[in-house]
Amino acid sequence: MAAASASKAKGLASILSKSPSDIVILSSLRTPITRSYKGHLKDAYPEELLSSVLKATLTANPNLDPKKINDVAVGVVLSELGGSKASRMALNAIPEFDTSSTSLYTVNRACSSSLQSITNIAASISTGMIDVGIGAGMESMTRNYGSKAIPVHVWPALKNSPIADARDCIMPMGLTSENVAERYNVSREDQDAFAVESHRRAARARENGYFEKEIVPVTTRFQEVDKAGQPVGEEKEVTVTQDDGIRPGVNMAGMTKLKPAFKADGKSTAGNSSQVSDGAAATLLMRRSTATELGLSGNIIGKFVGSAVAGCKPNEMGIGPAVVIPKLLGAYGLENKDVDRWEINEAFASQAIYCVRELGLEQELADEKVNPDGGAIALGHPLGATGARLVATLLHGLERSQGQVGVVSMCIGTGMGMGGLFVREY
Repeated sequence: MAAASASKAKGLASILSKSPSDIVILSSLRTPITRSYKGHLKDAYPEELLSSVLKATLTANPNLDPKKINDVAVGVVLSELGGSKASRMALNAIPEFDTSSTSLYTVNRACSSSLQSITNIAASISTGMIDVGIGAGMESMTRNYGSKAIPVHVWPALKNSPIADARDCIMPMGLTSENVAERYNVSREDQDAFAVESHRRAARARENGYFEKEIVPVTTRFQEVDKAGQPVGEEKEVTVTQDDGIRPGVNMAGMTKLKPAFKADGKSTAGNSSQVSDGAAATLLMRRSTATELGLSGNIIGKFVGSAVAGCKPNEMGIGPAVVIPKLLGAYGLENKDVDRWEINEAFASQAIYCVRELGLEQELADEKVNPDGGAIALGHPLGATGARLVATLLHGLERSQGQVGVVSMCIGTGMGMGGLFVREY
């Protein structure tokens, strides 16, 4: 036992130590996250949101020559052609970038796409393929949700496969939430209470200005719509500065009135599920030695330690964080107690509650070390951007609380979980 404890202590000391080979983060920013179809970014294109956050990344790092940025990876889930052409257009349209020195590609690992982008950039830096890169994500669910969320033209042999794990990859996410609630005894009352708390924490964070350092304003067009979704009045220019899905006055009385959204007798509702949203985010990474050479060491806000992915049953995909987090922490000899802040994506209250319970984080949740500023139920879940959004919230939150170690994690459609381990610079 003593040897095991010493090993874990060494693991914590190891990730907190500084090395020239560290993959460090100089900025982690995001746009406001707004409600699809009604929010103030509903008329913006996803590549427009990406352009805004890439420009903001350059602004936040004025002493970095943009030509030093070798590669940009963009998490995208729903956009046409995987967003690859539009994303590259957005990059090329920013004059500061040199198209001969900065390349771009897109990544799709569903809800973890932009965490995967950050991971890919970190891996490229670690192996010496590049020195500086950006891991980003974008999504306009207003423009690209609906029929694009579940594929229609699928090989019939798979849609009708006798193997459930093949068929279930296109199961609607809401039904996977119901499966988790039923199989793991997550009550409707607990889900509603979790959702109310998410809004309470997010409202407090917004009121206190906690998100201001991570959010970059977006100036775009906006057209009011009526209840039927029809345009009202004149299109106008707006500058969006805040998340708009947060409902400060939500309470249990109102939450319990909502009808099940996915099954007649279900427990998941529009209120205790993540919001369909629009937004983008970007994280700038480089080797610590590169930051030193470029005179940017003082700008470092954190470091990427590592990430992990694990699989689970597609029809209960929400349990992904409970599967992958032990794998992630185990790889670095860490325990729950070594983590100062957790950002676990709230795809649904059902799966978030299950994961907290399975991971033994009930006290951490009560102590507001898990999603202390709310989560996707209140803030929204723009699929391709969520991973990088979580990283931005994590790192800026660790700075405020003077915590050191943070974990982000999310479930992934088709049955996976991904987690990332980060350390605040100190």
